[in-house]
Amino acid sequence: METNTVQTQKGIQNAIITSSDLLKHWQGHRRLTRRVIEAFPDDKLFTYSVGGMRPFSELALEMIHMAAPGVRGVLTGKWATFGEMEKEKLTPKTKEELLQLWDKTTEQIDELWPQIPAERFREVDLAFGQYEDVNYATVFYFIDNEIHHRGQGYVYLRSLGIEPPFFWER
Repeated sequence: METNTVQTQKGIQNAIITSSDLLKHWQGHRRLTRRVIEAFPDDKLFTYSVGGMRPFSELALEMIHMAAPGVRGVLTGKWATFGEMEKEKLTPKTKEELLQLWDKTTEQIDELWPQIPAERFREVDLAFGQYEDVNYATVFYFIDNEIHHRGQGYVYLRSLGIEPPFFWER
């Protein structure tokens, strides 16, 4: 059973949310974003944009390049620069390849997350050599970034005449 308190330098402080609950929340967002990827027509996922924004496949890749490497950084305190670890990987060319990469990333998150010691969430790191903050706030950034880009995907889908998944069905 997971404790509902965290140790701080000033003593014990009640936690609002457990690490496992935060992961559950994020994975709900990830399931919804996956459904947005699935909703795109194959011929639009890699090419369609509105107002000069990037195609949704590029936005999804940004989320992928942030997610598992970000969790690895929170776990270890060792951060590659953004996208550095992914440069070696092939860029997906089809929706199916993108979804496979999304799912592999989800598996990596699920494997690494439980290994993060509770105190690591309160430590300050320079994530990806760019974002200095306490690690729990960095995780919030990963989630916020995903929600932001998923919103762009909703705009794309609506402009294509496609009803996006309900945002509350996570």
